[in-house]
This record gives sequence, C-alpha cells and structure tokens, in this order.
Amino acid sequence: MRNKSAFTLAEVLITLGIIGVVAAMTIPTLIQNHKNSVVEARLKKFYSTMNQAIIMAESDYDDKKIWYQSVAGADIDDEGNPVSGSSEAEKWFNKYFAPYLKIIKKEILSDGSFMAYFADGSAVRIWKESTRDWYFYPVNPQKCIERYGLSVMRASGKCVFLFNFKPDSNSEVWKYHYNKGLEPYKYAWDGDIKKLYTGTNYSCASSSEAYYCTALIQLNGWKIPKDYPQRISY
Repeated sequence: MRNKSAFTLAEVLITLGIIGVVAAMTIPTLIQNHKNSVVEARLKKFYSTMNQAIIMAESDYDDKKIWYQSVAGADIDDEGNPVSGSSEAEKWFNKYFAPYLKIIKKEILSDGSFMAYFADGSAVRIWKESTRDWYFYPVNPQKCIERYGLSVMRASGKCVFLFNFKPDSNSEVWKYHYNKGLEPYKYAWDGDIKKLYTGTNYSCASSSEAYYCTALIQLNGWKIPKDYPQRISY
C-alpha cells in the first residue's frame, strides 16, 4: 500500500491563520477604496447635474447673477419647530432648480434648512442662513446627520462636501465663485494648492472646518488623492 500525503492539522491551522491575517490587512482597504469610488462618482455627477440645471435656468430666467438671491431657510417657532411655508430658500430652489432636477423628496429640517433627495441616495442641503452655502451628502445623509448633527464642521470631507453658489460678488474672497455656477467651496482661497491641504482654517486637514476638501478632490480630477487628509465615512 502506498502512503497518501495529507496536510497535518497544524499545517491547516497555520494556512488558515495566514489567510486570516491577509484578509484582515486587505479587506478594510478594499472597503475603503469602494467607499471612495462611490463618493468620487457622486460628487462628479452632482457637480455636472447642478450646473446643467443652472444653465437651463439661465435659459428661462436670464443670467444667474440676476436671479441669484441670498435668502434664508424656514423660521423656527417658540416650540422649536420650522414654520411651514416660511422658507424663502425652499421657494427660491423650487423656482430656479427643482424643475430641472430629478428629486424624489424634499423637506425642511429641524434647524430650518432645506434638503432635497436624489434617486441615487444622495442629498443636498442649503444652509439655513443663506442660499450661498450648499452641503452635498453623497451617501446616507441621515446617518451622517445622526453621527455629526446638522453642523457640517466635523463632518466636512468625510460624509458631507461643501459647495458655494455666489455668482454675484466680484470681491477678492469670492473670486473663484464670481460669475460661476455651483462650485466647490473656495471662499478666501489664495490659489495655493498646498493651502487646500493645510495652512488655513478651511484646509482639508482641519479637524473642524475641512471645507476645502471638495475643491481638493475636484482639482484632482474628481478623484480622492492618495494623501487625502480625511477618511471617507458613511
């Protein structure tokens, strides 16, 4: 009779251990890369879709500098609830943007800000104080808000990305937004690429106001850089 070769129990356990170590090292990276790619695709789509909407609105209402308004969200009553019908931002959005977008749901949030949801699971929120600042949630907007609250300070660059629509001001701090459509947040940026990473209050490496992260991704061809200072999380 011939002796049949076989793996010993020790060899099997060692092999399984090696596979487990490799999986533990590679699976988180694969998951993170997938999250990054989803955010990249939706940022690019959102940017294109919103600016196409602006072009169509200009066809109907003339130059964007004419119909742009910096208006606020809903009033809040004494019980802390938004007052129905009081959001000038919602009315403005419904006139100049909504007809050109595929929106599945709209709502006023508890702070009076206005949110519109898209079919792919993303959403955009307009700042409660002005239609100048826009917050884009590529995935799971509710989860992002539950984790970080309605303030975008700690969430920016992770699960929410900032844009500005300010076509009517030609002052120095708005030079990257003047006569433009919806653009990644570049308020007060001096044009130095390094400042998008670090060096200002809004730089992407900031622990509280990483507002330049959107611009950093845009200037990298809508790809998240390998040295991206934040961790995409949704």
